[in-house]
Amino acid sequence: MNHKSKIEDMLLEMIQPKLTEIEVRFSRGEGLNGEDVNTLLLKSQFNHINHLDLRLDEVVADVASLKTDFKQLETKFTGLENKFEVLETRFDALESCLDAKIDSLIAQFNEFKMELRLEIQMAIHKSMKWSIGLLAFIITFLKALEMLLAK
Repeated sequence: MNHKSKIEDMLLEMIQPKLTEIEVRFSRGEGLNGEDVNTLLLKSQFNHINHLDLRLDEVVADVASLKTDFKQLETKFTGLENKFEVLETRFDALESCLDAKIDSLIAQFNEFKMELRLEIQMAIHKSMKWSIGLLAFIITFLKALEMLLAK
């Protein structure tokens, strides 16, 4: 994107013969006058401006490239953000499912605990009945034996 215009080309063509003359005189060892120095400065400024224009074009191209890169990056981040939102939704659903399963397991555990308590109580009652019955039988047997032996 070179901004060099036809006017600049014409100005350079106008000073080119003078530049050639200055080079010839300088190579012969002749001194330069004020007009020669101004002509050389003008040429130098043209070169400097053209160089800056080239650098500016490079910077503009780099900025445009960066803009494109940032837009692509923004698009990728938006996509990533959407993926995280989907992932977050899935984790919420998983958490709800796990909470429901845990609640169900706790309820089953409590029910099992109550059934186990009931079974233990029934086993204790049964053992106590058998123990009392056996004790009553032993006492009765021993009393009967005592009565038989006492006769």
